[in-house]
Amino acid sequence: MTTTISAPPPVAAPRRRRRRPLKGRGLHLYTIVLVGWLLVPIAVMILFGFNDTHTKQNFEWEGFTLKWYVHLFDKKDLTTALINSLTIALLTTLIATVLGTLLGLAIGRHRFRGQGMANLVLFAAISCPEIVMGASLLSMFVATETPRGYLTILAAHVMFSVSFVAITVRARAVGIDPSVEEAARDLGAGPLTTFRLVTLPMIMPGVLAGALLAFALSVDDFIITNFTSGATQTFPLWVWSSTRTGTPPQVNVMGTLIFAVGVLLAVINIVAARRRARHT
Repeated sequence: MTTTISAPPPVAAPRRRRRRPLKGRGLHLYTIVLVGWLLVPIAVMILFGFNDTHTKQNFEWEGFTLKWYVHLFDKKDLTTALINSLTIALLTTLIATVLGTLLGLAIGRHRFRGQGMANLVLFAAISCPEIVMGASLLSMFVATETPRGYLTILAAHVMFSVSFVAITVRARAVGIDPSVEEAARDLGAGPLTTFRLVTLPMIMPGVLAGALLAFALSVDDFIITNFTSGATQTFPLWVWSSTRTGTPPQVNVMGTLIFAVGVLLAVINIVAARRRARHT
């Protein structure tokens, strides 16, 4: 009777910790430095909103205070300018989102005569320098004897925001599977029902991204607004004019609040997108 002796199982070699390539670590460090550099002006703006300054110039740190948040709306002309900026931005977002969504769907889902020209006009409006667009709009308003003011600012903002919304929605609409809409129509859904229950939810991330972009561009715009404003002042125009006599700390506070609202909207959009991705 022969007995076989089995060899002992091989001992697994200890795993070596993989070292991150030097190139990858350098890229991460570069990204952190770049993001930090971009955040420095925002951090300074937020910091000087708490500056206990006693002069018109808010450039030297004199102490910490919260009084500027309490007296945020003491300057009536600044408050009026902020309200103008916010209401124009909201109306611009609403109008540009509706028009841009329809335009983006038309270009992304259908073929029609003049489609190439429509694409060219959209990209031309995005790439056109703001000073050229502002001067062109000013010439048009002067030639048509249109009084410049709130409505001309709104028209100008809608004009350059529609292109951004349309391009964003178009990029989303191109990737939609048309068989999903065909299945809805086969089940008896009409065109409006198919759009409301099928098409719109699928393109909603692009619509929300375009709306946020339109709002940010409208609140931030200075050059085109300066050409088309007339006697109406928006928040960027008021800040620019105040640099000659002294920028009050309320400007820093309002800028901080606008930045915080923008970050909050972006976070809500990201969370909503992740929840939609989990359910699909």
